Amino acid sequence: MHSDPVADMLTRIRNAVLAGHTSVVVPNSSIKLDVAKILKEEGYIEDFTVGDEEPTPIINVTLKYWGKRRERRSVITTLERISKPGRRVYVGTHNIPWVLSGMGTAILSTSQGVMTGQQARRRGIGGEVLCYIY
Repeated sequence: MHSDPVADMLTRIRNAVLAGHTSVVVPNSSIKLDVAKILKEEGYIEDFTVGDEEPTPIINVTLKYWGKRRERRSVITTLERISKPGRRVYVGTHNIPWVLSGMGTAILSTSQGVMTGQQARRRGIGGEVLCYIY
């Protein structure tokens, strides 16, 4: 998908979780790499690796599950794209949303890079709301 690469990444992860896969392959870009770093730091995925495949470089995302084999559940319940190419959503410092009363994570693209809503609130900056995850 060329028009919205972040939505493509989120959709691939969402579909892999619903299918019960252990990992998913996503084409590499700098913003997707930043989102994958945040997902790992926040504990939503196990790990990710960057591969240098010849036509296009990839990010291999290892998904995280909890529970025993038969009853295992994904750590990711919902992965929702907020700002889209047709409707960009920008927020100021005081309007950064609390996702699930602080239990979820908002990922923002700010002037200082991609970060969580909590980090943006601490730094006192706003930005574009990329997605919610919980």
